[in-house]
Amino acid sequence: MSEPIWNKFLTERDKAVFAASGYGARGGFGKRPALLVIDVNWAFCGDRSEPILKSIQRWRNSCGEDAWTALPYIKALIDKCHDKGIPVIYTTGVRREDNWDSGSWLWKNSRSEEDRQTIVTNLDGNEIAAPIAPAPQDIVVLKQKPSGFFGTNMASYLTLLGCDSVIVTGTTTSGCVRATVLDAFSLNYRVALAEEGCFDRSQASHAINLCDMNAKYADVVKTAEVLAFLDTLPSGLFELPAGPPAARLEPKAAANF
Repeated sequence: MSEPIWNKFLTERDKAVFAASGYGARGGFGKRPALLVIDVNWAFCGDRSEPILKSIQRWRNSCGEDAWTALPYIKALIDKCHDKGIPVIYTTGVRREDNWDSGSWLWKNSRSEEDRQTIVTNLDGNEIAAPIAPAPQDIVVLKQKPSGFFGTNMASYLTLLGCDSVIVTGTTTSGCVRATVLDAFSLNYRVALAEEGCFDRSQASHAINLCDMNAKYADVVKTAEVLAFLDTLPSGLFELPAGPPAARLEPKAAANF
């Protein structure tokens, strides 16, 4: 059995403390999960797979090649949830045209004003990356701060769906993913993270935050284990959004040809 990704960053003292303290117990999956896909947009992925130091020249928030390594794992989870009728909820950012509502984001990054500029022609940085674009039945939550819950309808949507748990993917592990996990934990949802479906611009921050969340707030598990769990759930657990009328009519129109 392979060691956790974070072990190489821990001292022997740290490992002994975790072993003795009781933290890191398995919380387990819930019975009615939703898949959360946090901020997997062009701004955080870049528009192509390339080394991060090259990607951040154009996309200051890019996680570079690590984002594109994670995308197939996230897509596999989305596809499985679509097959089983399990809710998929995306988050991404939203801003006024004048960027006034960036607020405190402007205080901690010297390139924040670039967010209102056209970085790559015809691409909005807040648009979900095309390889995992939302389907008609999926839900997109717009947010302005790290947590997918803060100032959004996330909790009310989970209540409407009757969810008791969330499976979290996305970026950054140390930022918006962690903030969302802590809020979900605080609201008494069972929380799991698909390890390979989370990514960060800092590899050390990614590993250490997975370690800390696994110790106290969530189960960090391999994507294969999440997929196997989803396979055990019956189909038709949820009443999902129908999507816009055009999306609902498309299959029927196609059948007429």
